[in-house]
Amino acid sequence: MASMTNTFADGSQVEVGMFGYESVIGVSALMGTRRSLNRVYTQISGSGFSTTVEAARAEFQRGGIFQELALAYVQAQLLQAMQSAGCNAKHDVDQRLARWLLLCADRAHRNEFLMSHEFLSDMLGSSRPTVSVAAALLKEAGIIQYTRGRINILDSARLEERSCECYRAIKNHLDNYADFDPGTGSESPGAERASLWPV
Repeated sequence: MASMTNTFADGSQVEVGMFGYESVIGVSALMGTRRSLNRVYTQISGSGFSTTVEAARAEFQRGGIFQELALAYVQAQLLQAMQSAGCNAKHDVDQRLARWLLLCADRAHRNEFLMSHEFLSDMLGSSRPTVSVAAALLKEAGIIQYTRGRINILDSARLEERSCECYRAIKNHLDNYADFDPGTGSESPGAERASLWPV
C-alpha cells in the first residue's frame, strides 16, 4: 500500500490518494505530466510490476486494453479524491480513521501493519492528539489492537460500523473499476454493476 500526499509550505503533509493492488502509480505520466506535484510513499511492502515511462507511454498510445484500464483507474482515483475531500469536510475524525484503516487493509490484503500516530495524523489531516484519542476509543472497544506503532484490525465488521458511508463508496468503485467500459460509459459484457452507495 502506498500513499500520495500534498506537502505544504510548513512541511506538513496530507494524504490525497491511496494505492494498492489495483493501482497504476504514476499514471499521469502517460498523459504528458513531466513532474508530479505530489509525493508517493510506500507504507506497506508488497510486490508489483514496473516499466519505463517510455514503454508505458508507447503501449498507452496504442489505444488498447492498457489504455482502457489506465483511464478507468484515473476515474477511480478521481472518485476517491472527491469522496475523501467531502469526507474530510463532513465526517468526524473517528469515522475517517475507521474508513482509512479499512481501505488500507483492503488495498494491502492484510489486517496488521505498522503505522505511527504521527503518520496517521498526517494522512487524516488532523492533530496527533485527536487521532490518538480516536485510536484509543477503537482499542478500548476491542475493534483494533495498537501497540508500539503496530495496528491490528480485530473486527472489520465493527470497524465498518464506526466508519462513514465513504468507505463503501470508495471500496466498491476501486474493487470494480475494471468492470466499466471508459469509452462508452457502459459495463463490460457479463460484469455486474458496481454500487457507489452503501449496500
